[in-house]
Amino acid sequence: MIKVYQKYLVTSFLKTLLVVFSIFLSLVIILNIFEEVSYLRDTDTNLLFPIFLTFLNSPSIVYETFPFIFFISTQFLFIKLLDREELDIFKKVSLSNFKIITILSVFAFLLSLLILIIFYNLSSNLKFIYLDLKNKYSKDNKYLAVVTENGLWIKDEIDNSINIINAERISNGILYDVTINQFTQNYENFNNILVDEVNIMNKQWVLKNVNYSSGSSSTKKSKDVLFESNFDADQINQLFSDLSALNFIELNKLKNDYQNIGYSVTNLNIHYHKLASYPINLTIMTIFSCIIMLNIKRNNSKIFHLILGTFCSVVIYYINYFSSLLGENEKMPEFLSIWLPLLIISLFCTIGLVRINEK
Repeated sequence: MIKVYQKYLVTSFLKTLLVVFSIFLSLVIILNIFEEVSYLRDTDTNLLFPIFLTFLNSPSIVYETFPFIFFISTQFLFIKLLDREELDIFKKVSLSNFKIITILSVFAFLLSLLILIIFYNLSSNLKFIYLDLKNKYSKDNKYLAVVTENGLWIKDEIDNSINIINAERISNGILYDVTINQFTQNYENFNNILVDEVNIMNKQWVLKNVNYSSGSSSTKKSKDVLFESNFDADQINQLFSDLSALNFIELNKLKNDYQNIGYSVTNLNIHYHKLASYPINLTIMTIFSCIIMLNIKRNNSKIFHLILGTFCSVVIYYINYFSSLLGENEKMPEFLSIWLPLLIISLFCTIGLVRINEK
């Protein structure tokens, strides 16, 4: 008999999740379409293209909202159970509050693992295609910077010349062992520059120990040489701020490339911790929502608990957000910046579970 009620509870939760997921997805698609149409309004594209971009980008946005989806779905599930007085029936068949939370949290954890393994990889691949297509219509598409196993590569178009720059290493705003190949707009090579060090703290780079070569002639300058660029250290440090466009394999490859050239892997490590903690995050949000809704008494307002729960979920989001920012700025250890907020929320959930189980 208990297994029947357990199956019913899980099925009801899954149905509620699908409904809330559909609502969130619809809102994301509608809002994103307007954004894409606005972005592409001055380009020669038809209406289908921004719609196509929207469907490529929406899954990655929805992935970020899953903690809210799980939280809100749990709230609506309990409202339905309370309205039908099904919680009283559960208690009569020895399905206690603690058992209800355990069933829902285990299901939430297993489902979140599937979301992480399948949905995240799918959304990241679609996001990569989205960024690649959208970049073709970007006003800044003449500027490009990437990190590969061969170092940092920069395409920089300035003063009617195209500069292709390669640096073997980067550290603290300094590029080392740099090669700059200068081309005309027709990609005719007219100058090659070899530099030992380049200070890129601002957009007026400082080149040290410069060796110019053009055709058969070669000139070496030991004094500092100023070099104009569209990039500075801050911009290069944000090259892959949108890590959601990379799947697990690409993230691992990018980390190896970063380490080979001495590039900071702080943001990558934090992103790894976010991914590792994702199933636990969704599970905690489910448990926290259960605790709030199980504290509803018959005469209490359900609306109040809905508002309270929504407010708490927003607060949790910003706690996680600001904590990760501290980690990205190296004001807090990477591990703690992601896991400490979850640990604190888990402690509150533990206290809530003890109180709920006593009822």
